[in-house]
Amino acid sequence: MLSLPFALCYRLAYDAPLTSAVLGLFVRAVFGSLRRRARKQWGLARSQCGSVRFVQRFGDAIRLNVHIHSLLLDGVYAPDALGSQRFYPLPPPDDAEVARVAAQVATRVEQLLERRGLGGDSDPAEADPLSEAEPLLAALYGASVAGRVATGRRAGQLVLRIGDRFDAEALPALEAERCASVRGLNLHANVAVPARDRRRLERLCRYVSRPLVSTERLSRLEDGRLLYRLKHRWRDGTTHVICEAGELMEKLAALVPPPRFHLVRYHGILGPCASERDRIVPVRMVPAQRDAATAPPTSASLADARQRPAGIGFREPVSSARPDLIAQAFAMSPALAEVSSETSLAPHTPPQRPRRLAWADLLRRVFAVDVLECSRCGARMRLLAAIYAPDATRAILECMGLPARAPPATAATPDEIDLDSGFEAGADRQTDTDFDFPDR
Repeated sequence: MLSLPFALCYRLAYDAPLTSAVLGLFVRAVFGSLRRRARKQWGLARSQCGSVRFVQRFGDAIRLNVHIHSLLLDGVYAPDALGSQRFYPLPPPDDAEVARVAAQVATRVEQLLERRGLGGDSDPAEADPLSEAEPLLAALYGASVAGRVATGRRAGQLVLRIGDRFDAEALPALEAERCASVRGLNLHANVAVPARDRRRLERLCRYVSRPLVSTERLSRLEDGRLLYRLKHRWRDGTTHVICEAGELMEKLAALVPPPRFHLVRYHGILGPCASERDRIVPVRMVPAQRDAATAPPTSASLADARQRPAGIGFREPVSSARPDLIAQAFAMSPALAEVSSETSLAPHTPPQRPRRLAWADLLRRVFAVDVLECSRCGARMRLLAAIYAPDATRAILECMGLPARAPPATAATPDEIDLDSGFEAGADRQTDTDFDFPDR
């Protein structure tokens, strides 16, 4: 995990190109450390690394805090004698190596800021263009970074905290293993998941990709204010924070990422455009492809395999075998090609992942509901036809007793939004069946 100074977090909150540049510096520094240690231990002249980066914009108390979580392969990939990619594991880095990477990242970030005119002696107007373009958003960002309230009757005051408050500056500095701090930049690299421990890996992925607010730790007090319990107790003894409904909304508004800014990114050999990615990343199959891959071969498929020219069907490359040598062997021996079509001597080519997920797979991923599973027998349904004609669609909906007209789409006005009403105020609102849809 890479934590950045608070002054830099304010700029990274809205400057997407600068955030990508800092992320690139961090990736190159970590990959350089892995390649350097792989060259020293395994003697590899060229190797490839892989990582998945998560850009988080929030802290534990719903506070604007841009930092980077990285899931790294604990080793490198390099081609072996047969040309296939082999994984070379590496031991965990020591404290000196972590400090070296942290110092390298801190120096490169400072040089990047100087090149872009964002150093200590830069023009304030150029260093903070958001304050002139969007003054309200700049105030929300600044207050969230500083832990203060931006709007309302408590504007400018610190966020209310609950706990055994004492001076955290008087405590001795924390010294953790594989953790380094250089000029306000903190690098922590002391979390590892053993091989094949899928449950622990899933828990780690859920942590680095968690949402910004946990509704289980959010409650309402008797006076209407909101109480948010921290996941871990802070060094100064803080365990809870208290805010009003408007204060919570301004905190959430500051945590919204800039448009078209990806919070999850893949680098190295795990990148989407990496040439060797197909050798490393397992092919994900949708249910229809999985059923076709696991179905027993039929006479038609075997006959098609016998008639197929030798060597066709290999995706370059799919295994450690050489497709060109196998194709040459098939051409030299027709009997071998005849036997291979029935005994699967040729390397298995898994179905390629589709470019776009089907709508049913998207619904299952987001809402954990399989809309193609029959509620009566549990079998999978298949799509027969897509009907676009308005008359046919209206007739089908009316036959099933469903409304044939869409509800009116109107934009919400500020007068209709009541932040202090809570969720219980909507109990007397009209249901979907109470609307009087206009004819249009």
